[in-house]
Amino acid sequence: MTRKRRSGRVFVVSSPSGGGKTTVVQRLLKKHRGLRRGITVTTRLPRRGERPGRDYHFVSPQAFDQLRRGGRFLEWARVHGASYGTPKRPVLRALADGYDVVLNIDVQGARQIRRALGERAVLVFLVPPSMAELKRRLQHRRTETVKTIQRRMRAARRELRCARWYDYQVVNDRLAQTVRRLETLMAASEGATQRQRRGTSP
Repeated sequence: MTRKRRSGRVFVVSSPSGGGKTTVVQRLLKKHRGLRRGITVTTRLPRRGERPGRDYHFVSPQAFDQLRRGGRFLEWARVHGASYGTPKRPVLRALADGYDVVLNIDVQGARQIRRALGERAVLVFLVPPSMAELKRRLQHRRTETVKTIQRRMRAARRELRCARWYDYQVVNDRLAQTVRRLETLMAASEGATQRQRRGTSP
């Protein structure tokens, strides 16, 4: 998580909507100043408290399509009626400078990142403690309609089936514990990468 390698790694953190990935990523970034975050471009409207350029780059559908056609995204996907994409240039520049990058993206984007970056990508799926707890978290947002929550719950069941092809699955029950678990995985991944470069085994 510090600038010690010639090439950094990308840590993809995914979860169903309401699964806590944004909060976990924010906590990691506060604790590790050398960790970079890929800021997503999206066509959805900002939620309460979100700031353009800090949380997301909010753009029109037309602007998003122009970026997509120009090959400016490392990955992109349509999720819950909106488009999301990770700008390619900032991520590749950070990796080349030796920084690790964390991406808060869904399962569609995770597949694309794995294809694009191979072993430089480490995929982590945050699993909710239960579907009942996931529903409670969505309701607690107070930004979702009953219909929207139902749609997100259906999507969550589909996404949970994809968790098996992630490198790691972490139950996101308690925030501090989840963050510590991710820190352990990141450190272990760094050690594995260094051993591969030396041609040794664990």
